[in-house]
Amino acid sequence: MLRISQLLTCLIVLFSSNIFAQDYKAEIEKFREEYKADFLKSKFSPLKAEDFQYLRFYEPDEKFRVECQFTATKKGKPFEIPTTSGETKTYVKFGEVTFQLEGKSYTLAVYRSPDLQRIPTYQDLLFIPFKDLTNSKETYGGGRYLDLRMNQIQDDKIIIDFNKAYNPYCAFGEGFSCPIPPRENHLQVAIKAGEKNFVK
Repeated sequence: MLRISQLLTCLIVLFSSNIFAQDYKAEIEKFREEYKADFLKSKFSPLKAEDFQYLRFYEPDEKFRVECQFTATKKGKPFEIPTTSGETKTYVKFGEVTFQLEGKSYTLAVYRSPDLQRIPTYQDLLFIPFKDLTNSKETYGGGRYLDLRMNQIQDDKIIIDFNKAYNPYCAFGEGFSCPIPPRENHLQVAIKAGEKNFVK
């Protein structure tokens, strides 16, 4: 039989885990509400408020919130990433993040936009476009995006939360020029987290 002290410890752990799960779900729901609100702030937005009913997301899953080892790229040079419009956009490889998922190791490249560096609001913005095995099935075929900030990197570690992965504007309509994830960011694993296909 469990001693009273052991039983209390188990109850405390279970209670704490439940509280964390609730807080985490609330965090993701807040992120998604802010994500929707951003569509209403731009005159170039592909969505209106009445389109929000067609947005779909995976249920929040803490498994896809991963701690990564960050490795900076020394003297990264500007290069061109093709876009869906046939044009290109200039980026610099800022570094790489390596993480474990279901017992396997994966690496993603992290990019920085020289153009956005000139804008104070976005000068510390980092960008991870990626593809995974859910594309063209449950998620947009052109891949999804993650945004990070430089101050999230602490002691060469950074948390990446795929529950915050979002679709490019091209997933919602035509006439946009969206960066296509480079081959080095094609993950051979199903990331069942974040935004799903737009169903309108």
